Amino acid sequence: MRRDSTGRGSTVRDRTRHAGLADFFVRLVREKPLGTASGIVVLLLILVSIFADVLAPYPMDEQHLVDRLQAPSAKYLLGTDQLGRDFLSRLIFAARLSLGVGLAATTVNVVVAFLVGGTSGFLGGKFDLVMQRFVDAWMAFPGLLILLTVMSITGPGLPQIVLVLGVSGGIAGSRVLRSAVIGVKEGVYFQAAEAAGSTRWSTLIRHVLPNIAAPVIVIFSINVGGVIMAEASLSFLGFGLPAQIPSWGGMLSRDGRTHMEVAPWLALWPGLCLTVVVYVLNMFGDAVRDLLDPRLRGSGARLDPTKARR
Repeated sequence: MRRDSTGRGSTVRDRTRHAGLADFFVRLVREKPLGTASGIVVLLLILVSIFADVLAPYPMDEQHLVDRLQAPSAKYLLGTDQLGRDFLSRLIFAARLSLGVGLAATTVNVVVAFLVGGTSGFLGGKFDLVMQRFVDAWMAFPGLLILLTVMSITGPGLPQIVLVLGVSGGIAGSRVLRSAVIGVKEGVYFQAAEAAGSTRWSTLIRHVLPNIAAPVIVIFSINVGGVIMAEASLSFLGFGLPAQIPSWGGMLSRDGRTHMEVAPWLALWPGLCLTVVVYVLNMFGDAVRDLLDPRLRGSGARLDPTKARR
């Protein structure tokens, strides 16, 4: 009987989870058309990044010096750079890199934010006081200055960028998770768990983590665009990725700035890609935040006069 009841309980939980996901996507399509369109563009970006080797018409480093600085044509849809490399192929591979850096650094961002802000809010007391003063001191320095200083010490490279952007952004954004954890601690169920003799780690895993899942998802979805822009800024200033690795920021700095008067597409396309990707990521993140934030959920019903009369 116990095994049957456990099986039924897991089945009910699975159905509830699937129903919750279906309800989320239905509300996303109905209430957030701009967020839905942005999510479709994000999905296309993911597919382009995954299948970059198939979609790119040429290898990203294949040089044809005879065709250098060629205008867009049937052979080269977006033209070529100063070394005769197909610009569309390099943009596609740069999309893979930008998305990879954004997802990886944002994952580190969320982990660091929880380790700093989550544990600080959960433990409280002197530990919380010391950690918050550390966060205050960190936020007192300009973010770009910290990034440039650390990158000048570690040198350019993909792992360095992921760690630097992830750690710096995680410390700065830790206060959001700290506030979420403190809000969970004020709940009756949290106090009931402590009164029942639950250990700190058990309470953290069973009661705190599930209830801060929505803020974590919101932070993740919103921060990806900012991380991509920060990586492009570092690459533009020469502190990001090496020159042989295609990056939208590096293309704007090296190829675009040097040859933009002769070949304006070298600056146009990377800048347009950055603008569109960061915009759709921010719009999709805002839509996810509005749907997952319980304070915003149901706001449309309160503003609907027909439902209010009912």
